[in-house]
Amino acid sequence: MVLHMSPFPNSCLSTLHAVSWALIFPCYWLLDRLLASFIPTTYEKRQWAHDPCYLQLLCTALFTPVYLALLVASLPFAFLGFLLWSPLQSARRPYVYSRLEDKAGGAALLAEWKGTGTGRSFCFATANLCLLPDSLARLNNVFNTQARAREIGQRIRNGASRPQIKIYIDSPTNTSISAASFSSLVSPQGGDGTARAVPGSIRRTASVEYKGDEAANGPAPGDPADSGSLEDACIVRIGGEEGARPPEADESQARRGAGGGQRGQTPNHSQRDGDSGSLGSPSASRESLVKPRAGADGGGGDPGATNSKLLHKASVAKKAAARRRRHPDEAFDHEISAFFPANLDFLCLQEVFDKRAAAKLKDQLHGYFEYILHDVGVYGCRGCCSFKCLNSGLFFASRYPIMDVAYHCYPNGHGFDALASKGALFLKVQVGSTPQDQRIVGYISCTHLHAPPEDSAIRCEQLDLLQDWLADFRKSTSSSSTANPEELVAFEVICGDLNFDNCSSDDKLEQQHSLFTRLKDPCRLGPGEEKSWAIGTLLDTDGLYDEDVCTPDNLQKVLESEEGRREYLAFPTSKSSGAGQKGRKDLLKGNGRRIDYMLFSEEGLCPDWKVEVEEFSFITQLSGLTDHLPVAMRLMVSAAEEEA
Repeated sequence: MVLHMSPFPNSCLSTLHAVSWALIFPCYWLLDRLLASFIPTTYEKRQWAHDPCYLQLLCTALFTPVYLALLVASLPFAFLGFLLWSPLQSARRPYVYSRLEDKAGGAALLAEWKGTGTGRSFCFATANLCLLPDSLARLNNVFNTQARAREIGQRIRNGASRPQIKIYIDSPTNTSISAASFSSLVSPQGGDGTARAVPGSIRRTASVEYKGDEAANGPAPGDPADSGSLEDACIVRIGGEEGARPPEADESQARRGAGGGQRGQTPNHSQRDGDSGSLGSPSASRESLVKPRAGADGGGGDPGATNSKLLHKASVAKKAAARRRRHPDEAFDHEISAFFPANLDFLCLQEVFDKRAAAKLKDQLHGYFEYILHDVGVYGCRGCCSFKCLNSGLFFASRYPIMDVAYHCYPNGHGFDALASKGALFLKVQVGSTPQDQRIVGYISCTHLHAPPEDSAIRCEQLDLLQDWLADFRKSTSSSSTANPEELVAFEVICGDLNFDNCSSDDKLEQQHSLFTRLKDPCRLGPGEEKSWAIGTLLDTDGLYDEDVCTPDNLQKVLESEEGRREYLAFPTSKSSGAGQKGRKDLLKGNGRRIDYMLFSEEGLCPDWKVEVEEFSFITQLSGLTDHLPVAMRLMVSAAEEEA
């Protein structure tokens, strides 16, 4: 299949579309700014309360008449642009494919797995980013969409490009392994750009010190994302705990070394270089994970002091591992993490509606992901029953080559939600090849379902369509048969914002859908029953800018407690209850509304392989930038005979 790198089949149509959008954009931008000035966020309200002469309030009063006058003047041009823009949408392709031509990481990854040996792990993440036009984003209490998009891209890139560390702890009473993506340390980069493990302080992700933003516009030279060594894992073995300091003392010392607290923190999307809470540069990520540092040559530290520090860290790492494995019957690690997992392979995003924000996000993520699909969806009346003003908001990034793509728009959207071309994006990726030159592939689906809570029947219809479309996509893209098995399927994963949870009584219809019998949800015990460690992914928008949750580290600590979850997560509200959410939180059970899902198939794949979850994490790295918690899952694909 040919992947389209332009939304139109020829340059003439692309030029006409650019002209039409140039006529429409001034009216669109002025209307957005005018509406945004009358929808303040809680952060802005607090600024007004502390400073009656707040500059933004003055600007609103001065510029509103100007915006209004310019808006009226731009309407005739916007109308002419719309008359040209609308018919062009019938020729528009449903996505734009972008590949970083000077990056060859995908080809190198394919050569690393031949379907034999110890198996292969693949890491997936999904997140709803709320990158809407600024006036609409403010309805969810977030603002400054363009700056948020750039910051989100920086944080994801630098969280995922951390080196992978496995920490083994030897103890007379306990032996455990901390998950590879949950602990990291790295040295300053050498001249060859390769990340080297430093036998220095090991800190769990819950006690990260956030440093300044030193490279806001792209990866620095020697960034691990460009080094080609992301798959290399450093294994650190720690033996014994004699003489170790209490974890509390160790963490308090770490906070004293962080250069002050987080008081007076401003929102992350409006931070300047050097503000706390930003992981906007590779150096910032490295500094937050290694303290104290070795010398510039990597050998400036005292070996005796280094060994002592490793021993002191043993109790901290052991405590974190024990918290992840509260339940002995759970076969995989799970935690609330302040970072995106190291060596993230596939990223599925929702609500990337604004095309300018999508471009900024793409530019940042290309520092780590070689293959990206953006501007997914249809506009106008093409392919759907109602007029579409916005695309689907779906966005996909991959380190592995994309082989085939298909997009379908849900035809049953209703009300305001129908203005966006919400649908499902289906992808086939190649992840390896066997010694016999058989391709090893995986199937990934990214979707965003209907939002209004009362429309359960619509969401169930969309889940039916999702299953049917996926079956058709697999059938149409498969080049294998029983007689000629040219391909081996390693995994099948569905990610996205499904807009229902597994704890609300009002969502029983969706909870019992057949999708959950064919695919496995790692956080779910059954319809309406969650595993005790699973938490909600929808944040209470009123508290997004509270000091307790204004940084990834702070939000992580808050969500590790039941009281914190009740305060800052959204909980279900019954239609029959007259009480508001705030008044019902003390009576609620559970850990909040989990509406962002990651499902995978255990059956129907290669019969000689076994697929199982290795890690699952709820991620706080985008605190203050969106009203959802990203989630991540690492799958291990291994040969069945190896398990014998």
